[in-house]
Amino acid sequence: MSPSHRKIMINRAPVLTLWAAVVAERLGLDRDEALTMGKALSGLTAHAKGVRLGIFEPTPETVSDQRKALQDGEEIHLHLMGRSVPAVHTKGGLRAVRQGKPITPASVNRYLAGKFGDDLEDVRQAMTVLAHSLPPADLARQAFRMYEAFRPEVKAGTAGWGAEGELDLAKLAPAARS
Repeated sequence: MSPSHRKIMINRAPVLTLWAAVVAERLGLDRDEALTMGKALSGLTAHAKGVRLGIFEPTPETVSDQRKALQDGEEIHLHLMGRSVPAVHTKGGLRAVRQGKPITPASVNRYLAGKFGDDLEDVRQAMTVLAHSLPPADLARQAFRMYEAFRPEVKAGTAGWGAEGELDLAKLAPAARS
C-alpha cells in the first residue's frame, strides 16, 4: 500500500504535536525549536480540552507555577495555531517551556517515535508537503483548521479522551484540501 493511502491508528495528541512542529518549521523555526513548540502546543490544547470536559480543574499549584514562570524575564510567547506558547532562549536555540522548564527536542523525538513507530517519517513527509502547499502567511492562519480536517476521528466528550482514531494519510494530500 502506498504511504499516501495508508491509515494509522493513533491518538490525536502526537498527530497535533507533529503537525504543529511541521507548521512551526515551515514558519521559520529550526527542527529542534519546532519540535518543542509542537509538544507544548499539543499539551496546551489537551489541557484546555481536559478542563472543558471536567477531567482537569485549575489548581492553586498550577496558577502558582504559571506565575513563577512569568517572573523569569527570559520567557517570550510565540503564537502558533491559535495558541500562545511560552518559550525561552537556551544555548541550543529557542525552546518551548512546560512547567517552567525548556522542553528538550530529544524527548519530543522519542515521544513521536514511540507513538508513530515506523510510520513517523511517512507522516512527517505528508505533513511537510501539506504545509508547503500554502504560503507561510496562509498556513499560519489556516493550520489549526487544516488539522481539524485530517485529525483522527474519536468519540466526542470524555469517551474520546485518550482514544485512538484513524489517521488517513490521504487526507494530508494537498489535492484533498481543494
